[in-house]
This record gives sequence, C-alpha cells and structure tokens, in this order.
Amino acid sequence: MTTTIYLIRHGETEWNRSGRWQGHADVPLSPDGYRQAEALAARLVAENIRFDHIYASDLSRAMETARIVAAALEMPLQSAPELREINMGAWSGLTRAEIVARYPGAFDTVLHPPDGEPREIFAARVGGALTKLAEHHPAETLALVTHGGTIRAMLKHILMLAGVEMEIPFIGNTALTIVRLDNSTWSVVRLNDTAHLETKRHAGDAPELLLPENEGSSTA
Repeated sequence: MTTTIYLIRHGETEWNRSGRWQGHADVPLSPDGYRQAEALAARLVAENIRFDHIYASDLSRAMETARIVAAALEMPLQSAPELREINMGAWSGLTRAEIVARYPGAFDTVLHPPDGEPREIFAARVGGALTKLAEHHPAETLALVTHGGTIRAMLKHILMLAGVEMEIPFIGNTALTIVRLDNSTWSVVRLNDTAHLETKRHAGDAPELLLPENEGSSTA
C-alpha cells in the first residue's frame, strides 16, 4: 500500500527576493510568485496530475499558492497550520547580515532566535505532521503546499527513518518534491523540480535556517 505526497513550496515573495527571513510573518506572494503558482498549476493540469486532498500551511504565501493550484484542479483546499515554516521570532524580516550584526554568535553558537522555535521542536512538528497525514490517507495522493524549511525538515525526517544520508538542496519557489510511504518505508521520488519555471534562483535570496551555511558553520 503506497501513499504519495507532493511537497510543494509556495511562490516567491518580496522578502524572498530581498533575502529577508520570513518564518511566521504573513508575507503575501509577489507578482512573480503568482505567476510561478499559475505556471505550476498549468503544469499539473497538463500532466494530468490529480490529488485526493490538498493541504496548505495557513500562512498567506502558501495558501495563495495552494488556492491557485486547487482552483485549476477544481478541488477543495484544507488549511493545516502545522505545516507552517519555523518561527523566526525577532529574526523575522531581517537579512542574514542584519541578524549577524544584531545577534552575536548567530549561525555560529546561536542557531535559532531566542524567542523563536528551536530546531528540534520544529523538526518534530513538521515530521509528525507528515507522518500523521500519510497514515491518515493510506494509498492516496496528497499535495502539501508549504515552505522551504518545512520541506527540508520533512526530508531530513524521512531520510533519517530510512537510514539514508543525502544532501538536501535549496528548495526553489513552487518546486515539486515527491515522497512515498510504501507500507512503512519512505522514499524520495523527485527532488526540487522546477521545470515549469523559466527563471532560476536569485543569488542570496530566500534564506532558510536549515541550510548548511546556517547550521553553525560560520558567521560570514
């Protein structure tokens, strides 16, 4: 019995483009973000991809992306607050350079904001959400429209369960990542697929707490 889950990152926001950390800040899609979501929806229709259920983080950038997809597929949409990005607390709205300047030790000895969500709590939240949804929908195909950090944490969770070591790349806006739960075994079927987009990642944009450069390597 196989459950297939499409992990879909939201479209671009202005904070993504300017390199500002978002977390729980309710930042809407930019005009380019709407175009990305429309391109994703058109691809799903063209490839005749169907879902049994579509869930989305309740933050605007994810919900707006999911609404475009759900409308194109003529499907209902379900809000899932547990799919939110990590809570960045006081770091929200700042660039990496601003965080390093204001918070000594950031990304070196201080790996999450003092008033934010600890990494292990975040990992347990989103890993648990993925497992719960998969178990609740056996043998179905789901779409989870969420955030880059959430997707990376989910991938780390299932790879750890599978005993697999794999470098997880930056997750692009509206990228498709597909995972499967076959009985009790997780696998990654597709990773960070942005074939529907003409534009690529901007240098330095869309910072994400779980990327290697932010996991205690340096404050540069």
